Amino acid sequence: MRSTACARPSAGRPTTSDYTFITKLSGQPIGALWDAADWDGSNDWEFTSAADDAPKQLYALWDGAVERSRSRLDAALADGGLDQLVHVSSPDGRHASLRRLLCDLIEEYGRHTGHADLLREAVDGLAGEDPPAGWHARASR
Repeated sequence: MRSTACARPSAGRPTTSDYTFITKLSGQPIGALWDAADWDGSNDWEFTSAADDAPKQLYALWDGAVERSRSRLDAALADGGLDQLVHVSSPDGRHASLRRLLCDLIEEYGRHTGHADLLREAVDGLAGEDPPAGWHARASR
């Protein structure tokens, strides 16, 4: 099994942004965009499905998700602001606010960014945001 840190293209769902701003916000199904995905029936799909995709394809998926999310967020803010209740609810039936939905999304992306940084540090041995001045990757063997 080949794996990729790219996932498809973010955090293991069609995209975290699409899922958040479609299903969690309004209760609508994720829709045709992701109905056509080549699900392989395994729990590892999100880690293996992008292995053969070109970076350009993954960036296009990501950019589309960001554009759709911004549009849906703008509409939701215009329709009731951050304190309005959204579709997603806890087991006791209490609905989250749009503010909570956004905070959860920020936390989700932060966690996955941290995971990617740990993987990168394990590969290159460097900590922090940038390599030291003059650093160059070693030639592959």
